[in-house]
Amino acid sequence: MMPLTEPAIRAAFVNLTKGEAKRLAVPIDLAERPWDDLDFFGWRDLSAPERAYLIAEPGSGPVGVALRVAPQTGRARRSMCSLCLTTHTGDGVSLMTARKAGPAGRQGNSVGAYICTDLACSLYLRGKKNAGRRIEESITLTEKIERTSTNLAGLLRKVVG
Repeated sequence: MMPLTEPAIRAAFVNLTKGEAKRLAVPIDLAERPWDDLDFFGWRDLSAPERAYLIAEPGSGPVGVALRVAPQTGRARRSMCSLCLTTHTGDGVSLMTARKAGPAGRQGNSVGAYICTDLACSLYLRGKKNAGRRIEESITLTEKIERTSTNLAGLLRKVVG
C-alpha cells in the first residue's frame, strides 16, 4: 500500500460527513507504519474504543470506511476474520459494522463483518504478527493476499452500494 498522509486519510472516507472526517482521530505515527506490508490501513480510535477505521486502495484511489466495533460478550472462543481468514481465540475478532454510504446510510442501513479486532490482517498473513495457533493452508502468500483483497473489495462494495 502507498503511504497515506493525514489529508488523504480524511478525504478518503465514503461513509462520513466532511465534519466527521475532520474530527476523527488519525494516528500520529503514519511515517512508522509498515506500508510495504499493508494491503489496507486500519486502526482503532484510542480515545473511543468502539470506533475503528479502514482505508483500502481498490482501484482509483483510497477508499475509507468508518466502523463501529461491537462490544465483546460471552466466553472466549475461536473466531475467524472474514477478510484474511485468520483464526483467533478470545477477543481477537470483532463484529464491525459500517454505515452505508449515501442515502442508504442516512436511512440507517449498515453492513457488518467479523474482522481482526486490531485490523492487522496484512501482518497476520505475512507472519509478522502471531495470532496463536495457525491453520496451515496449501496456497501461497500471494494467493492469501489476493483472497483478502477480494474479501475486502466485497465489503467495500456493500458499503458504497
